[in-house]
Amino acid sequence: MVIIIMGLPGSGKSYFAERLAGVLQAEYASSDRIRKAMIPNRTYSASEKEQVYEEMLHRMQLAITEGRNIILDGTFYLNSLRQKYIKHAQPVCTIIFIEVRADESVIRERLKQPRADSEADFNVYKLIQSQWEPLQEPHLTLHSTNENITEMLEIAHQYIQLRNDKSAN
Repeated sequence: MVIIIMGLPGSGKSYFAERLAGVLQAEYASSDRIRKAMIPNRTYSASEKEQVYEEMLHRMQLAITEGRNIILDGTFYLNSLRQKYIKHAQPVCTIIFIEVRADESVIRERLKQPRADSEADFNVYKLIQSQWEPLQEPHLTLHSTNENITEMLEIAHQYIQLRNDKSAN
């Protein structure tokens, strides 16, 4: 099973994705952590983003080949990028998409705080927001606050079970 957790910087997607991986006992691949490990002096250029998402794609393909579940955590803000992952997974594996959103006031406050794996600030948020291409595939949208992680995990778990039941038939 491949689950792509996507959303804008500061939306809470990484906090959620890492906890969901724990609940599902799935491998966790974070674009922020991969970028930090691969690129010492990050500029967030198009070529850097391509390197990071190629590594995530490689990890997804390896997990599929080895029969492991994986959660991929990144912005996944472009349809062309998402389609690349779908193309490489199907027909062997279904991808489940979960989009995490938050109110802009919450995002602004979150991005003021230092984070271990991401340097994205409010300007990066606004830039990616301006480039965001809405997801066309069936997906779950979760609204993140600072108090609802348990509820988000429960809703996601139910959605994943439902999607798995449908793909098994």
